Amino acid sequence: MPPRPVSTAHAPRPTRFRIGRRRGRVGVVAALVGLVVPLAAACSPAPTPGETGGLAVVASTNVWGNIVNQVGGSLVSVTSFIDSPSADPHSYEANARNQLALKKAVLVVANGGGYDDFVDTMLAGLGSPPPVLHAFAIANTGKDNEHVWYDLPAVRAVADQIAIKLGTIDPGNAATFTANAKTFDGQVTDLERQVADIKQLAGGSAVAVTESVPQYLLDLAGLKNLTPPEFSAAIENETDVPPAVLASTLALFSSHSVRALVYNEQTTGPQTQAVQAAAKAAGIPVVTVSETLPAGIGYVEWMQRTITALHEAVTR
Repeated sequence: MPPRPVSTAHAPRPTRFRIGRRRGRVGVVAALVGLVVPLAAACSPAPTPGETGGLAVVASTNVWGNIVNQVGGSLVSVTSFIDSPSADPHSYEANARNQLALKKAVLVVANGGGYDDFVDTMLAGLGSPPPVLHAFAIANTGKDNEHVWYDLPAVRAVADQIAIKLGTIDPGNAATFTANAKTFDGQVTDLERQVADIKQLAGGSAVAVTESVPQYLLDLAGLKNLTPPEFSAAIENETDVPPAVLASTLALFSSHSVRALVYNEQTTGPQTQAVQAAAKAAGIPVVTVSETLPAGIGYVEWMQRTITALHEAVTR
């Protein structure tokens, strides 16, 4: 893409950061993301209110931003950097407004695990950065898969840590944060029971995926992913799928070896579209997933829709 012209009337083009899954670096990042960047010393100023008057919190995506809202309620004002369901979340253009939001924040919630390194890069430029919670480190799954918002027990653990950290920042409202997290945890626990129902009815059934995005949810449901690993790796790393691997993947549908295709609708291209077309041609259900929340719904409703669609697909 050619550079945009810079005029004296506009700020320079924002720095472009990569957000995505680079397999070679996740292990290194995982060793670091557990560190929480400390607040300034005891002489730090009082918590900064956000635009709506609540504690200013920044989240890298609206998934974690919504969970902060569930825990903080009206006591927080959340800015989510990536919040468009139509955007490819694997690339992000950070700008001066993002940097200012981080500077004003009393807490940052990032995914971690190499998914949104741009947040840590931007924080490194601040003289006194706010504390950071990395969901991937909190989840501590031991797996090389950073899409932990599909790991329901991990999501509960992240919500609990958000409540603890907000309570430390605003002790007078700690009990409210704890109660809100307990309510949210109960809703997620109900989702877990629904996933357990899928496991009881269809555990051991095979599915295909375009990427590893929903793998934690599939594991909880006891479903087997038959997609050749080379296919998903190529899609995640934005390289061409080898022809033989693509042929093997397409054969999963023509041979009816899988009950469903779980399709990341936010990262698509000719090869994923070919897989989707093959599934539809074979009459195999396509369950769409995404990496950010659709407009107008919260985390629980979003995940509920996915679980319901998965249940219908594999138990029909």
